[in-house]
Amino acid sequence: MRVAFRTLGCKVNQVETEQLKEEFLARGYQLVAFTQEAEIYIINTCTVTHTSDRKSRAVIRRAIRKNPSALIAAVGCMAQVNPGQLTEIEGLNLIVGNSHKESIVDIIETYLAEETNTCRNYCASLTKDTGLKTVNYTRPHQRTRGFIKIQDGCENYCSYCIVPFARGPVRSKKPAEVLFEIEQMLSFGYRELVLTGIHTGLYGSDIPGWDISRLIREIFTRIKGRYRVRLSSIEPLEVSEALIEIAASEPGFCRHLHIPVQSGSDNILWAMNRRYDRKYYEKLIGSISKRIPDIAFTTDIMVGFPGESEIDFMQSLELVQELPVCDLHVFPYSIRSGTSAALLSPQVNEVEKHRRSQSLMNEARQKKDAFIKGLDKRELEVLVEKKTGPNLYQGLSDNYVQVQLRSKQEITGKFVRVILGVNGTPVYKAAST
Repeated sequence: MRVAFRTLGCKVNQVETEQLKEEFLARGYQLVAFTQEAEIYIINTCTVTHTSDRKSRAVIRRAIRKNPSALIAAVGCMAQVNPGQLTEIEGLNLIVGNSHKESIVDIIETYLAEETNTCRNYCASLTKDTGLKTVNYTRPHQRTRGFIKIQDGCENYCSYCIVPFARGPVRSKKPAEVLFEIEQMLSFGYRELVLTGIHTGLYGSDIPGWDISRLIREIFTRIKGRYRVRLSSIEPLEVSEALIEIAASEPGFCRHLHIPVQSGSDNILWAMNRRYDRKYYEKLIGSISKRIPDIAFTTDIMVGFPGESEIDFMQSLELVQELPVCDLHVFPYSIRSGTSAALLSPQVNEVEKHRRSQSLMNEARQKKDAFIKGLDKRELEVLVEKKTGPNLYQGLSDNYVQVQLRSKQEITGKFVRVILGVNGTPVYKAAST
């Protein structure tokens, strides 16, 4: 029987889809592209914004139109927090929240055996006892880097965020299981492993004696070989001295930290329930940049949070201009029913959100250009990810610079040394040993 997947949203969702694919393969199912006809379509939904909800519904309807007789299952975050909205879609057979996502194969086989067309809903509260399953991968992901889900859940309850309701409390994967999955990825030929989660910096808070820094040290101590580790994201208050020391001293740890700031206004940070202020964030970034040459900082910033004045927005823009960040993701605020911010006023209109977003994105482009120009004549180690044309390759440096280079040799999957010339133009030097 053929099964097709479509994933919306974050890297964690993408990793979980790969896990689900392994479950289906183990049961003898055939994986096909979502654009092909299949007997089963699984849509891994996202609900972080109202746009995510709309996209999830659109993909579900597309699958129904593709094959009206197929079994259609909506799984994941939207299914967890808003199953009622999904039940209105005629032709949808299963709604499976994050609480039951890992049991999707059993749920589908039970549904097929019952020979029913009734829409069934599988959602329950997520608790600390909702464990994380170890994945026994049998094949590479359809990605150039290996992503390892080390953690799930969030308990911060930022006032704008639906994620804690969709993902439940913090649960960490056992260290031995993380090491097992990394060794699998390395055996498939991956040379960069990305540690990801919903609230990655709180890894180990539910395992006595463990935290994210100890896990990273354990990886490099236990697993030998030529590879590097990248951290997907970490909150400002969780960047410890131990983590900074790893980033400064461990050659295999990527000089790139994604540290969300969300706003440059203390008034807005307080209303967001972010628990730090602008001065704390500035001091953190400044101290790390002094200790780690050419480190790349990326961040998230939100515009249009309820009550955000022009002064508040200008404080965000000025903060971005002042900080040594090389890129930022800009998010217009989206009302999420059930969050405390949904009740705040005044709401910022969509036209103003768009204007503010554009201003920040323009600044982001300038910051990225300035960062790359600042690396003029620097020698970087690049992991070549794919071939893009005759003798043309694309790769990523440890400090998050995408590089295109030419080589007559086949260098896909290899570490190479490059020297960045004027305006970041790469000059291929040699393959690394």
